[in-house]
Amino acid sequence: MDLEEIKYRMQNQKLYCCEDEKLMEEQLKRLDMVHDYNNLKPSQQTEKKEMLKNMFAEIGESCYIETPFYANWGGKNVHIGDRFYSNYNLMLVDDGKITIGDNVMIAPNVILCSATHPISPNLREKGMEYNMPVKIGNRVWIGANVVVMPGVTIGDNSVIGAGSVVTKDIPANVVAFGNPCKVHREITEQDEVYYNKNCKIDIDI
Repeated sequence: MDLEEIKYRMQNQKLYCCEDEKLMEEQLKRLDMVHDYNNLKPSQQTEKKEMLKNMFAEIGESCYIETPFYANWGGKNVHIGDRFYSNYNLMLVDDGKITIGDNVMIAPNVILCSATHPISPNLREKGMEYNMPVKIGNRVWIGANVVVMPGVTIGDNSVIGAGSVVTKDIPANVVAFGNPCKVHREITEQDEVYYNKNCKIDIDI
């Protein structure tokens, strides 16, 4: 199987060998970019912005990723909107496509995973893998230590509570948490009045 066919299969939910030599050679170059980004000083903001533009398939304005972070393909298959912020230890398993909307916030130690392996031990022994796209909507907040599994979509405005394992789609405008992650309530007008239980919003925005 030639490299172009492997790349096609990577993006179309088909089995492919992730241990192909030419594929791994290309991947190592992308991982070098992740290494270089992680070794920039915090004060090197201009260099960081330029590197992110070169690394990611698409990245909008006012985006920042704290270091360290990791991406299997250095962001090659990741599309990010405007005003994105990720705290420390973001892990993007971006063998397949990951799409992140505008105004998304991600807390520390979050994994967005597009890649997975077949159950068959015979296939896994041969290095078989397949990918399923992950989509994060606009204005989503993902709490610390969350794992988003392959094929999952999280709808606009939703909040994913810390420690959740998101195995199925989460609709827009909800608060969801748990393992497995489940919807616990909708986001309502009350959330525009109170920011925490009985604490009223007391600042003009």
